[in-house]
Parts: sequence; structure tokens; C-alpha cells
Amino acid sequence: MEATEILIKEHTVIERVLAAMDAAARRLEARPPIGADWFTGAADFIQGFADGCHHRKEEGVLFPAMEAAGVPREGGPIGVMLAEHEQGRRLTRAMRAAAGQMAAGDLGARAEVRQNATDYVRLLRQHIQKENTILFPMADRVIQGARQEEVAEAFDRVEREETGAGLHEKYVGLAVSLEEALQG
Repeated sequence: MEATEILIKEHTVIERVLAAMDAAARRLEARPPIGADWFTGAADFIQGFADGCHHRKEEGVLFPAMEAAGVPREGGPIGVMLAEHEQGRRLTRAMRAAAGQMAAGDLGARAEVRQNATDYVRLLRQHIQKENTILFPMADRVIQGARQEEVAEAFDRVEREETGAGLHEKYVGLAVSLEEALQG
């Protein structure tokens, strides 16, 4: 399997949580409203899976391999993706903080939770579309043969050594839990 195929599979898990987050943000004004703990769980997923597993592979393995193959970091798609990763981190921190305020009884924090969640969903949907249709095909063109296998093996090392065994599955389970929480 090519390295980009691994990342695209992870995108499908992230997109499931984005759909759930979009629905949860709309339910903040419902009766009864979705609780702050749902958004804290979503922030846990984002920080642990989207950022901790997925972006770690991109930033620590794929992007450097692309740079080594001649794709510039600055002024190109890699720089854009890195800037969007940082923007996503800021939105996640803000959503988590607002969810904490909401849990403490500040009902006015709902609007901030909703805004940060909605902004994150919008950002990540566009980000994933750019990666799937522009960046990953570019990576497949410039990273060839044995180097492609090295990148995929490095992804496996990230899973085993940096993020910890079983962590990937833990966050896939959290994604399912977030989806199921909206069913009830």
C-alpha cells in the first residue's frame, strides 16, 4: 500500500468525526442540547488522532520526503498544509476551552463552541480535499519505488514507537462513540 493510501484511509475516519461535529454544533441549541463533554471528546479525537497520529505522519515523514524529492516547503502546498495544521490546532484548543466554560455553567460559551467547531469542520474538509486531490497525487509522483516503501515503513514506526501500540484503534473507537452519542 502506498503511503498516501494510508493517509486517505485515515481521512475517512476524520471525515466521520467532522460530520458528527457538524451535527453536534447544530444541536447546541436543541432541547436537550448536546453536552460540553461531547466537544471535549471531539477535541481528544482531534488532538490524539487527527493531529497526534495523522499529522505526525505527514509532518514527520511525508512532507520531509517530498522536500527531499524537490518539493519546496515555503511558497508551495507543503507550507499551506502546515499552516492549516496550525490553524486547526488553534481552533481545537479554543473549542476545548469554550467547552470547559460551557461545562462550568457559562451558557454563553455555547456560541464559541459552535463557532470553533464549525470553523474546524470547514477548515478540515477543505484541507482533506486539497490533500487528497493535489498534495497526495503530487507525493505519489515525486516519491517513487523503494522510497515509497520507506515512507510507508516510517508510518508504521510512527504508529508503533511515537503514538503507541493500540492508540490508532483507541481513536477509531472514540470516533464511533462520538457518532453513537448523537444517535441517542
